[in-house]
Amino acid sequence: KERLTSLLQLRDRGPAIADRAFAQLVYGGDHPYGRPLSGTEASTRALTRADVQRFYAAHWRPETATLLVVGDVRADDFVRRAERAFGGWRAADGAPATVAAIPAPRAAGATQVYLIDKPGAPQSSVRIGLVGVARTDPDYFALRVMNTILGGSFTSRLNQNLRETKGYTYGAGSSFDMRRAAGPFVARAEVTGTKTDSSLVEFMKELRAIGDTVPQGELQKAKTYLQLGLPGDFETTGDVAGQLAPLVVHGLPLDWYDGFGARVGAVTQADVQRVARTRVDPSRFVVVVVGDRKSVEP
Repeated sequence: KERLTSLLQLRDRGPAIADRAFAQLVYGGDHPYGRPLSGTEASTRALTRADVQRFYAAHWRPETATLLVVGDVRADDFVRRAERAFGGWRAADGAPATVAAIPAPRAAGATQVYLIDKPGAPQSSVRIGLVGVARTDPDYFALRVMNTILGGSFTSRLNQNLRETKGYTYGAGSSFDMRRAAGPFVARAEVTGTKTDSSLVEFMKELRAIGDTVPQGELQKAKTYLQLGLPGDFETTGDVAGQLAPLVVHGLPLDWYDGFGARVGAVTQADVQRVARTRVDPSRFVVVVVGDRKSVEP
């Protein structure tokens, strides 16, 4: 009942409508990345207690779990505690755990614009993007630097253009959601409804321009931003655990962060230009706009 109530509330939230529509349009409703994690009203109503139990038995398994502890602990003492707490954890049916295969996304077509009507909406929710990359992509660092310049920081091109210069939005940005398989790249903002068309023009201008040569000063600023921001990601024990857990999920070495600063520093202008041109292709975008159709469409 709580989930059905939250899904009902989402129907009136433009940003949520845009996020759900964007994922489905990029990946298709039959792809796991195209389906919302919170489900739909139909899937929620159909869910049974037996479904939950089957899912738990198949996926919450000791042989695929990693126990990660950060704090003022001694290894020998913790191992004893862990064995006492979890030593009896065994798979209920004895069958090996399964990891769901993630199918390839459907091929991208030519750029299309989808307008979803939200009558009377004072603002429009804009999402522009395509299938991006997996977390283990070899261009990870070049992509991080490129996106920092494009839309990954407050002083990024998108935010400076649409917020500071034009005043169309409180904030505009972009991101690569890197997952086990290729997650989405998306540029996004909630913009003044009467400036929806103008906002799309500025979005596309910046998404094309990032493929040009990036000035050396702008490149160095982005690299320094990422390098100096890393220590803050390890400030608390919770932060440390949060940074280490993805290494386990994606099969990365535990010393991965040791070379972070150097690898960011090694990114060149040519690297940024190359990944921008190959991974941010304006000819293959899905563009989603949720707003007042009557005023926006013309």
